[in-house]
Parts: sequence; C-alpha cells; structure tokens
Amino acid sequence: MTGTIAVLGLGEAGGELARDLVAAGAAVRAYDPAVPTAAAGVTVTGSEAEAAEGAALVLSVNSASAALDALRAGLPGLRPGAVWADLNTASPGAKRRLAALAAEHDVPFADVAIMAPVPGRGLRVPMLTTGNAAETVAATLNGLGADVEAMPGEAGLAAERKLLRSVFFKGMSAAVVEALQAARAAGCEDWLREIVVGELTAAGPATVDRLVTGSYRHAVRRTAEMAAAAEMLGDLAVRADVAAAARDQLRHIADSQDC
Repeated sequence: MTGTIAVLGLGEAGGELARDLVAAGAAVRAYDPAVPTAAAGVTVTGSEAEAAEGAALVLSVNSASAALDALRAGLPGLRPGAVWADLNTASPGAKRRLAALAAEHDVPFADVAIMAPVPGRGLRVPMLTTGNAAETVAATLNGLGADVEAMPGEAGLAAERKLLRSVFFKGMSAAVVEALQAARAAGCEDWLREIVVGELTAAGPATVDRLVTGSYRHAVRRTAEMAAAAEMLGDLAVRADVAAAARDQLRHIADSQDC
C-alpha cells in the first residue's frame, strides 16, 4: 500500500512520526485541534475527515480518550480501502471497540502498540501491531524505515502485550522512585542507588524465577517486612504507595496458601 498518510495528533509522538514520515518521502496530512502547526512538509488540515481525505493509511496518535471520537469524525473522509491504525495506549477492550466500529464501515483496522518512548527514536521506535490490517500497516511503515512487527490475531492483542509489559516496567519504575525518595529522606540515596544499579545490572534469566518463588515461599515473612517498610516511609513523610501495595499483595499470597 502506498500513498498519502494521515496523522491525527501532533503531540510528542504524533509530531515526531509525522516529521519522520515526511523525511522518508511520504505525503503527510495531519490534524490536531490543540496543535495548529507541524514540521515542514506536513499539510495541516482542519478536521479528522479532511486529514483522511485521499489517505491510504490513517495513524491515530491522539489519546485513548479521544480515539473513538477521532475514528467517528474521520470516517466520512476515508476513501474505500483506506486503513485505520490506532497507535494510542488503550485497553485491549477499547481497541476491540474501535475495530468493531471500523468493521461496521468496512474499514481495515490495526491495533498498533508503541513499545518504547518515541522522542529520540521517531519512526524507528519499536511497534507491535495486530488486527486485520496489521500486515498492511507493517509493510507500509517498514518500507519508510519504521520498526513494526506484525503479530497474528485480533485487534487488542498488541495493546495487551504493551500493557503487560507496562505492569512490570512501570511498576518497577514506581518502586525505584519511591525507594529513592525514601532513601533521600533518610540521607542515604547514593547508597541505595548503587544497590539498585547493581541488582539491575546483575539480573539474568534466573532472576525472574527467584523473585516469583521467593514471594510465594516467604510470603508471610515478607508481608511483615513490607508492613514495616510502609510504616518507615510514613515516618519519613514519604508516600508508601508501592510498599503498601507490595504488603497487600504478599498478604493475599500468604492467605491464599493457607486456604
């Protein structure tokens, strides 16, 4: 599939993608009600439907809350056979609802999950896509220098993979932030930072098994440990969101093993 590409949303991600698509030789039409300008070579339009006119591929890169309205607004401008790709971070259910609406109008649809931050990577950011138009979207964008992996299956599966990764990575990030805030309050941030770096550097395949089996094997003791940690953070005037959540999860594991 070749031709014009529409980009809906010119924020941090959409703006860089539009810029790189132009640099790769694509004709790009764009719309964002909050961003009236774009990179050189991008044709800024006045609506989703106007941006979609003549486009072979539409990339919706606005927000999960606006994705459904953007699709509804863009449908009147779509030519027959044009593909709609939703790149917003949303739940698998939301992606399936978008796919269902697209199917009602015979519009090929792809759920595209952006798997790393776009700034600094632009079009080369790793992406994963599923849905009935996944192969088409991957072929089109990869032909312009992108890094898109098409995975078999329905729309929503790419979003599922991204969010499963987020549970781990964003959860770990939250734990590191909270721990360093507490260490700063206790006057030993540099010491704890070295420990965090050392643990992450030394991590290997056995690390995951150790973390999981240890949580189940020592759930009772670790519940008490994290209760004490949460109490300590309170004494340090640091929010114990992650410590308290870990305490509660470990308590649940311990209780389930007693049943």
